[in-house]
Amino acid sequence: MPSDRMGPRAGNPMMRTTSVLRSLVTGGLLAGAATGATAQVSQGTSGTQPAQPLLHRPVGRITYTFDTKQRDETVASRRDTELATVITFETPDFEGRGVEFGFDLHHAGRTGTDVQRVSLYDGFAGVRLGQKGQWRLRAGHMRLEDLGRAGALAGGLVEFQQPRRDAQATRVRAGAFTGREPLADEMGYAADVRKTGGYFTVEHGNQRRHAIGYTRVQRGPLVERSLMNLTNSVSAGSSVSLNQAAEFDVSGPANGLGAKGLAYFLANLRVTPAPRVELFGTYNRGRSIDARALTDNLRNGRALTPQSIEGLLYESRGGRLTVEVAPNVRVYAGYARDRNNREDSATGRVTLGGHAANLLGTGFDVSASNARIDRPGGAYQSRYVSIGHSLGPSVHVSGDYSTSLSVVRVVRSDGLVIETHPWMRRFSGHGSIAFNHRWSLQFTCDYERDDRARQIRVLSGLEVRL
Repeated sequence: MPSDRMGPRAGNPMMRTTSVLRSLVTGGLLAGAATGATAQVSQGTSGTQPAQPLLHRPVGRITYTFDTKQRDETVASRRDTELATVITFETPDFEGRGVEFGFDLHHAGRTGTDVQRVSLYDGFAGVRLGQKGQWRLRAGHMRLEDLGRAGALAGGLVEFQQPRRDAQATRVRAGAFTGREPLADEMGYAADVRKTGGYFTVEHGNQRRHAIGYTRVQRGPLVERSLMNLTNSVSAGSSVSLNQAAEFDVSGPANGLGAKGLAYFLANLRVTPAPRVELFGTYNRGRSIDARALTDNLRNGRALTPQSIEGLLYESRGGRLTVEVAPNVRVYAGYARDRNNREDSATGRVTLGGHAANLLGTGFDVSASNARIDRPGGAYQSRYVSIGHSLGPSVHVSGDYSTSLSVVRVVRSDGLVIETHPWMRRFSGHGSIAFNHRWSLQFTCDYERDDRARQIRVLSGLEVRL
């Protein structure tokens, strides 16, 4: 079993990633999986034997990313360069019996340092059993989508999946799991943490889906979180669609110190009353609590602040009307009330904008919007303009200009803080080149500036599909 925390690794990040890939290829993972795409049926003297589990043809990709930032402030300058690699290789979801696996490895390292970050997002093996493959067994690192933010698991899963008669038939899925919690950005596991739970999902073709899940996160003798996740997706043809997601704390986080009840709720409603008219409404309210930090303080006898127990309250509600005034030309108007963080007052936001694809037959795609944000300290404008053009079937370039940006900062693994920068300006260029169906290249160049600092960022990525 890997240790709870992996120490720094020396060496060039790109060379280390290349060696990882080379070991995978020479070990036969890529070649062996691709050649096992047919079922083996043995004929014996006693008649036809059941088919052996089938290994479906896997798919994958390798992405190399180069990211460098130069930030000049009034008192100092700083430059950071990061090389990152993502290797993904997995069998697609399928109906029936067979063998399945998933492998998603992330690696990143900063130049000039020996610190490397390696994390295993997915790394599991499993099998579908039963006459129609209705039983699924998996072991390893998994991301259980039915559990939302609590779905990171390193352990075992048993799932029953009702066979589907056709693509629109109703299907029931139910699963149970247990295991440890993998760390988000490095190899290893959260110390002394165990997760158990289950989920139940009903799917009606591609238009309706209802899921409920329960997760119990226990750290030693303390219950860190005991929560339920609910998701609901309903569609009435192409004219109405409703998506909802909610998270409830069955008991107060950190062994009851936090408040139980609704922790997060999100709802999106889209209505198309006429072919050229669309109405869209959204509402979200959440309380993000860093239960891991609360449990740390509780175990070590440290005092807890009211802010840490209440978490980061935020709320947003709004609506938007979109009208297609001409072929490929849409304009929209909307209004919303936002409260970004717990300490913030609610602000009003009025937005006007539009988008035109292949404007006047020139091949240019143009988008523009302007939002007026009213806040207690005064109102300000947030503007956005984008122009893009395709140079043949394989190359696309675009340029953007933005003002008054918001920056999202992560608070450990449980919450976010949103910072608004009304006086920030950003110029950005993007491009993508598809050399063929396997190789593609993307690049971005940003220039940001406000009254305190300026920053130049260059980001490029090369993707290889296996």
